[in-house]
Amino acid sequence: MSLNVMGAVNLAADSGSGQGFQSPTPSEFYQPLVGHGDWAITRPMVVLALSVVLISWFLIATTRKAAIVPSKGQWLTEGVYNLVRNGLARDIIGSHDFLKFVPLLFSLFTLLLVNNLFGVIPPVQYPTMSRIGFPIALTLFVFVIYHAVGIRKNGLGGHFKHMIPPGLPKPIYVLIIPLELLTYFVTRPLTLALRLFGNMFAGHMLLLLFITGGEYMVIHGSLGLKVAGAGSFVMGAILTAFEALIEFLQAYIFTLLAATYIAGSLADEH
Repeated sequence: MSLNVMGAVNLAADSGSGQGFQSPTPSEFYQPLVGHGDWAITRPMVVLALSVVLISWFLIATTRKAAIVPSKGQWLTEGVYNLVRNGLARDIIGSHDFLKFVPLLFSLFTLLLVNNLFGVIPPVQYPTMSRIGFPIALTLFVFVIYHAVGIRKNGLGGHFKHMIPPGLPKPIYVLIIPLELLTYFVTRPLTLALRLFGNMFAGHMLLLLFITGGEYMVIHGSLGLKVAGAGSFVMGAILTAFEALIEFLQAYIFTLLAATYIAGSLADEH
């Protein structure tokens, strides 16, 4: 059980003095581990660092002695790599330019996948991307790559010129240019970051609610509430499996959109 769940269970246990059940709040996500303020070491920082170590170790361990007949670890690594290389990079970016972006997309997908799945894997049980700063940082990185690739291919003026749909009457540019700039510099990055953050945050809060609520009903409730608490645990288990699926899909969708934006920057008209 994660520290977040333990903290919420303690709140529920304390409520036996008459306060009643207190549902988990977003404050569970913002408790520092060491220090305080801007220089505090937080739990998601530790989880992210742990994920980098684990991913690096696993990739090295499973590919160091690669064989024609792969081991289970090599088979898993190759399966994930082929998913990103063929299913995302080549199919979306195109066979001419995709290879140089495969390392970027593969690293992005594996980092997101592991950090998302940490939300349902004991003893971590914390999705790193439920802290908004991490999705924002990854999104800014993706859009820096997007604009850098576009400027390198078409030049600074050509890159921004291609943001405007061709064939429009000149007078309408007064409306279109601000809208397109808003889309490429605000709306797209914002939606990309918030989609990932919102799914991870809401899913984790929902799991916390079912687990801590079930704990409270089983410990402090009457017979009927104890039965309902058992049902809450069952629902929590079902939602855990569903959340694992969502965590995979969100890693895939984020990487898919990153590949789509890169493909757009390489297109003659984008």
